[in-house]
Amino acid sequence: MFQSIKLRVLITVAFMLTAIYFFIPSVWPDMPAQMANLFPKNKIRLGLDLQGGMHLLLEVDTEKAIESSVDRMANGLKEGLMEKKVRFRNIEAKGGTISIEIASRESRADFDKVLAEQFGDLEIKSYDTVDGREKLNLTLKPKRLAEMKKTILEQSLETIRNRIDQFGVTEPEIIPEGEDRILIQLPGIKDPRRAIDLIGRTALLEFKLVDEEHNLEDAMRGNVPAGSILMKGAREGGEKTTGRREGMYLLKERTLLTGQSLENAQVKISDRFGEPYVAIKFNPQGARDFDRITGENVNKRLAIILDGAVYSAPVIKERISGGDAQITGSFTMDDAKDLAIVLRAGSLPAPVKILEQRTVGPSLGQDSIEKGILSTLIAFLLVIVFMVVYYKGSGIIANVALLLNCILTLGTLAVFQATLTLPGIAGILLVIGMAVDANVLIFERAREEIRLGKTPRAVIETGYGKAFITILDTHITTLIAAVFLFQFGTGPVKGFAVTLTIGLIYSILTAVFVTRIIFDYLVWDRKIKTLSI
Repeated sequence: MFQSIKLRVLITVAFMLTAIYFFIPSVWPDMPAQMANLFPKNKIRLGLDLQGGMHLLLEVDTEKAIESSVDRMANGLKEGLMEKKVRFRNIEAKGGTISIEIASRESRADFDKVLAEQFGDLEIKSYDTVDGREKLNLTLKPKRLAEMKKTILEQSLETIRNRIDQFGVTEPEIIPEGEDRILIQLPGIKDPRRAIDLIGRTALLEFKLVDEEHNLEDAMRGNVPAGSILMKGAREGGEKTTGRREGMYLLKERTLLTGQSLENAQVKISDRFGEPYVAIKFNPQGARDFDRITGENVNKRLAIILDGAVYSAPVIKERISGGDAQITGSFTMDDAKDLAIVLRAGSLPAPVKILEQRTVGPSLGQDSIEKGILSTLIAFLLVIVFMVVYYKGSGIIANVALLLNCILTLGTLAVFQATLTLPGIAGILLVIGMAVDANVLIFERAREEIRLGKTPRAVIETGYGKAFITILDTHITTLIAAVFLFQFGTGPVKGFAVTLTIGLIYSILTAVFVTRIIFDYLVWDRKIKTLSI
């Protein structure tokens, strides 16, 4: 029996020392460099409510993205009908609906065939006959519409996550809410405004030719030629100009290339002026397209457009091969870095709008930490006092197990670099109560055996044996609830679930395994005659 006790003690001590080893860097972040090299880099991360940061709730404008998709479908439908020589007129896309007039019944049959073969996602919502011509209204099929909304939200989520990861935020919380909302929590963020600009930027990169055949002044007076558009330029910091004539461009409406063809974007410094700019590189297909576009338009101006603002419109002096280009615009270094990030991460499939924004200051987070620690210590001390007063010597044994439980829980949080939140501290408080509750069940059962006049050895055997099933039952049911909280809860609720789950597992270990070691040592090795319980 003594060998068994010795082995169990070694296992317990090994667990405890390992937990302390991993936990020390979290409570002593400023240790000397020589000592820091001896400890792991893993630390307990603090959540938004403890270290401060930013909370954002975004709404994704899925309707806008769907309208853009329907516009592209309308252009594709127009080209498809022209290719099949189907007579039509007045095709127009507006508000997610495509309106088209079919010239005759014969054309209608051909139109239905093209629609079925090439545009299966569209359906005829309504139609009307005017002077022998059929006017049809086409919309997306409900199933396809739902799929597109889901895809748009998922793409927005992934794009925002890529941007935040490259921005360098530790342990961000980015989760969908409902059909068109995204919840973002950024702990420890030091520049909220910059983060908001980075997250909410659509980052739609386009290349269009400058319309040099028509007069800009006439276009600004309202005479915009067909096939061309007016667009504002961008001033320093990437902001749009405000109607100044020198800040306006007359461009060809057709987009020659988009940011979807990008492979990489990096910040570089100009050799001539020492100013930062963004060097972009296209993927193989994009490089071929850029080579063709520049080759066909030598001596013409090519506008580089980001989110509807012209950043530069250089003259194409020669064919550009290799797929390299530059975006200039009097950037600051932060502006250039953020632009490179959003270009690498890709454009958002739909605009986003901030519905809710909250910023938690570091001082408020520090206050939460101090109050959380104070509440935990008070609860811990009250439980210790109660156990000693009510259960005497056995209460001291239960308190040793409770202390070990807390050490193991914190050590495990550090090992997995888990995020500790204020609800997570609440989970630790709940575990403190449940950990001694398991010992209460054992001790009360042991008291019944003592009243029957049994020996200490029999009391321990019966107390632990008959209370174990009840302890296991209560802990498993609570664990099931914690798993569902983690699966379906948001950030703070998940923090509560994590600490609760880890604490419950160690509660079974310490309340049953560790306290049993001490009692077995007292009964088998010390051969005590009575139990202090």
